[in-house]
Amino acid sequence: MQSLSFFFSHSHRTSPVVRMLSSNPKAVMNLNPDNSSSSSSSTRATTTNQLLAHITTCKSSLSSVSVSRIEDSRDDEEPQLVVVSFYKFADFPDHADLRKPLKHLCESLYISGGIILAPEGINGSICGIRKSVEQVLDFIQSDDRLKGLRQIESPVTPEEEAIHHGHTTTSPLAAGEDAPFRWDHVRVKLKKEIVSLGMPSVSPNERVGKYVTPDEWNSLINDPDTVVIDVRNDYETRIGKFKGAVDPRTTAFREFPSWVDDEFHLSPSDTQVDTRDSAEESGNEGQKAPPRVAMYCTGGIRCEKASSFLLSKGFKEVYHLQGGILKYLEEVPKTESLWEGECFVFDKRVSVKHGLVPGNFKLCYGCKKPVSDADMESPEWEYGVTCPYCYASKSEEEKERARARQRQFEEWGVIGGPDKGHRPVKAKDANDTDGAQMPRSM
Repeated sequence: MQSLSFFFSHSHRTSPVVRMLSSNPKAVMNLNPDNSSSSSSSTRATTTNQLLAHITTCKSSLSSVSVSRIEDSRDDEEPQLVVVSFYKFADFPDHADLRKPLKHLCESLYISGGIILAPEGINGSICGIRKSVEQVLDFIQSDDRLKGLRQIESPVTPEEEAIHHGHTTTSPLAAGEDAPFRWDHVRVKLKKEIVSLGMPSVSPNERVGKYVTPDEWNSLINDPDTVVIDVRNDYETRIGKFKGAVDPRTTAFREFPSWVDDEFHLSPSDTQVDTRDSAEESGNEGQKAPPRVAMYCTGGIRCEKASSFLLSKGFKEVYHLQGGILKYLEEVPKTESLWEGECFVFDKRVSVKHGLVPGNFKLCYGCKKPVSDADMESPEWEYGVTCPYCYASKSEEEKERARARQRQFEEWGVIGGPDKGHRPVKAKDANDTDGAQMPRSM
C-alpha cells in the first residue's frame, strides 16, 4: 500500500489556506462559534461568513505552509478507504454559505463524491481515507444545526482501493469505471430540497414517523396488519426488495404523493383530519382508518419525507426503517434476513448485498439503471448506449450521440476529448522559430 504522500503529491494546486485546513481540522472547527439553541438565525447565519473572512485575513501569513508538513505528519499511516452516506434535516436558510469552504476542504483532502445543501438540511455520500472523511464530517457538524448526522458507512474492496491508489489527478481515467467515485472530484450542489418531493410544506423537522431499528423490523413487517411500502423507484425495486412489500412503481420520488392518493382512495377532506385525533374523536366513525404503514428506502432519507407526508394525510401509525436497507443489510444476518435480491446504490458499485459487499449488477450509461449479466446478453444492449430498459425510449439521434460520447471516452479517456474545459492549444506558426505566439489583435 502506498504512503499518504501519494495523496498529497499534487497539493501545490491548492491554496496554503486549504492546506492548513486539511492539516488541522480543529482549527477550522474553532472558527465556528458555538451556536446555542437560543441563538437567533441571523447570528447563526454569520458562522460561515466569519470562517471565510478569517481565511482571507490569514492568506498572507500562511504562504510558507508546505506540503511536506502534511506528509511528515502522516507518513506512518496506512490508507484505508471508506464510503460514508449521511444526511440531516435542519432549518438551514444560510446553506449556500457552506458550499465554498466545504468544497475546498474536500478537495484538499482528496474526498470524492457528492453533497447537496438546501434550506432543509444536508445530504451526501463521500469516499476517501478514513481520517479525511472524519475531518469533513466533523467540519459539517461544527454547525450545531447539523450535529447528529445520520450516517451509514460502507467498506471499499481491495480491488477498488487498488484502482483508487493507481490513478492520479492528471490521469484521464481518474479512478476508472469501477471505483465508487472519481477519487479527485467532489460536487457540492445547492438545491431547493435535499430529497425532491416537490412539496415544501412537508417537513420532517415538524413531524416524522416512528423509527424502527433493523433488529425490530422483521417482526413489524411480518404482522399481517402492516402494509409494507417500498418508497424507492422502479429501477431500484426491480433488483431487490423486502418480501411482501408493495411496489409503487414510481419513476421519481415526486410521484409518491399521487400514488398514495390513488392507492388509498384519499379524498381532499381526508387531509383535513387532525392527525392527533382518532377517527372516533373527530366524529368520522364511519370513515375507514388508514392502515398501519411500514416504509423503507435505501438509506432512510426518503422515508423521512414520506412518513411526514402520510401523517399530513391522516395516517396514524407510520413507521420507517431506521438507516434504511443499507443498515439492515449491515446488521441483520443473512440467515435471518427478509431481504430478497440486491440493493441499488448511487455510486459506481451499482448494488450491494448482505454485509454491504458489492453486488453483481452493472450500470447502463445510457439511462443510469442497473443491468444484470442476462440483460447484457440482450440484442438491445449496447455498451455506453442502451439497455433493454431504455432501448425503446431512445431515438436514433440520442443513440448516435451516445455512441459519439463512447468513442470519445475510448479514444481519450474522457468525454469531450483532452481539451474539454480548456482552450485548444494553437499550432505553432511556421515562421515562428522560437515558438512564441503572436499577440491577439485588439
